[in-house]
Amino acid sequence: MEWLFLVVAGGLEVFWSTCMKYSEGFTDLKFSILTVVGMIFSFLFLSQATKSLPLGTAYAVWTGIGALGAVIVGIVLFKEPVTAARIFFVSMLLIGIVGLKVTSGH
Repeated sequence: MEWLFLVVAGGLEVFWSTCMKYSEGFTDLKFSILTVVGMIFSFLFLSQATKSLPLGTAYAVWTGIGALGAVIVGIVLFKEPVTAARIFFVSMLLIGIVGLKVTSGH
């Protein structure tokens, strides 16, 4: 169950970071509120995951999911460039996330 909490927390990190982009420097009230609410729920799910997962593993996976998701959202929604280097480093993030899961003992 802790891994499910962690994946949800990471997904919410992608959600709030995307809303933050749409908030245009917190000038759009709707997206500003969604950003803060997403942050709160992301942290709540992360805190549930850290009850049984090692802190370092949980935090690294959480930030990795958020970073990976933000790159994908940036490419898909915001038309950010897709280069071989970006794909390589995003792949390395994914390998790191999977590696932490496999070696966590949970």
